[in-house]
Amino acid sequence: MRRKEQLSLVQPWIEHPHARELEMIGRILDQEPGIAERVEQELVRGVKNPHLGRSGMTGDQVVRVMVVKQLREFSYEELAFHLMDSASYRTFCGFGFLEPLPSRSALAENLKKVEQAALEEANRLVVKHAEKKKVEDGKKVRIDSTGVEANIHDPSDSTLLYDGVRVLAHLLRKARKLAGFRSWRDYERSAKQSMRAISDARKPEQRTALYEQLLVVSRRTLGYAEAGAKALEGKEGRQVERVRTRLVHFAALLRKVIDQTERRVLKGEKVPAEEKLVSIFEPHTDILKRRDRETQYGHKINLTGGASGLILDCVVEQGNPADSTRCLPMLRRQKEIYGKLPRQAAFDGGYASRENLKEAKAAGVPQVCFAKKCGLTVEDMTGSQRVYDSLRRFRAGIEGGISYLKRVFGLSRCTWRGEASFASYVWSSVLAANLLTLARHLLD
Repeated sequence: MRRKEQLSLVQPWIEHPHARELEMIGRILDQEPGIAERVEQELVRGVKNPHLGRSGMTGDQVVRVMVVKQLREFSYEELAFHLMDSASYRTFCGFGFLEPLPSRSALAENLKKVEQAALEEANRLVVKHAEKKKVEDGKKVRIDSTGVEANIHDPSDSTLLYDGVRVLAHLLRKARKLAGFRSWRDYERSAKQSMRAISDARKPEQRTALYEQLLVVSRRTLGYAEAGAKALEGKEGRQVERVRTRLVHFAALLRKVIDQTERRVLKGEKVPAEEKLVSIFEPHTDILKRRDRETQYGHKINLTGGASGLILDCVVEQGNPADSTRCLPMLRRQKEIYGKLPRQAAFDGGYASRENLKEAKAAGVPQVCFAKKCGLTVEDMTGSQRVYDSLRRFRAGIEGGISYLKRVFGLSRCTWRGEASFASYVWSSVLAANLLTLARHLLD
């Protein structure tokens, strides 16, 4: 593994609580070299000969930069500035004063190479380190779910249609410039006017008529995009191929939006949530409808927390599965991490069911607490009221952990693009939070 043992020049750590935390996180990473090694594998994947050309950032540097980014919720532009401006961050991330620092684009390129699997493995190494330091033993866990929003605007049929027309018009303009494709008409301005008029319309019949107009220009733009993609077939050039691929991609998404708009607005159908597209830029986004709460657009995640405050496990779900279906899978994942199931498990009320209790007990979890009894007796769950009350109070701590992740580590809204990057973003927040929590335990 590439590692810069001797930096050109570094500043000693300053006497400040945050600097001491960074120093301790650095020690943890030094003592668990497998974390940097796993990330290094991501950086060199697909590179024919990693020993040629500029050395670039090492796996250790990428992990440390990722921690700083998530810890401070920096944009890539801000991250590049603070690495240049802060001696403490530069020292922590392993950049000497006499060596060039990575640019904003280089930082983004390297961090986005690290996928979910690598970050999950890195987090398990952190959890194992906490076990070795007797900070966390995994015998007592609390499990809950929450939603993480995708970085999209509030969806409506009119805005989605306009987004599709706008993007395809932009790509068609590129096709005209690159390959001379001129057999189309630009309806972007017309679509924008219709979209705005729909948002201002007061009467349903007015809105329906405006939707019909917007659908007409959307279908025409879709036809132009399909013709443009065919016209670009066989033409040479990377840019031409990229434009053609994107025309095909966004045309398929616009076709889906047109279909769901016709069904919902013109035919009065109720389109199921799993069939809806809520963003053409982040088509993986799920609709998360939670009881007594506003609708979210993103992904549901299940989290397992330990008595130490560490997040022992995290799963980014597909769709919006009921919590009751995730009880046993989350417990089984604990066996993968620790080699055994926990002795005590506390769940939010949504996970409660007689079947889940029966299976958890049969699997080998002696005491299981659901925040809502849902017809289950305390004797069946924990054997005594005192233990049940203690575990119920313990479970509430996961709410604080979720709030901590969202307030401090940016987990309320994912700002990275794409489905794979969404999962990587979630895990990078969890990893950074665990490293800081563990460092504080060790400092105490």
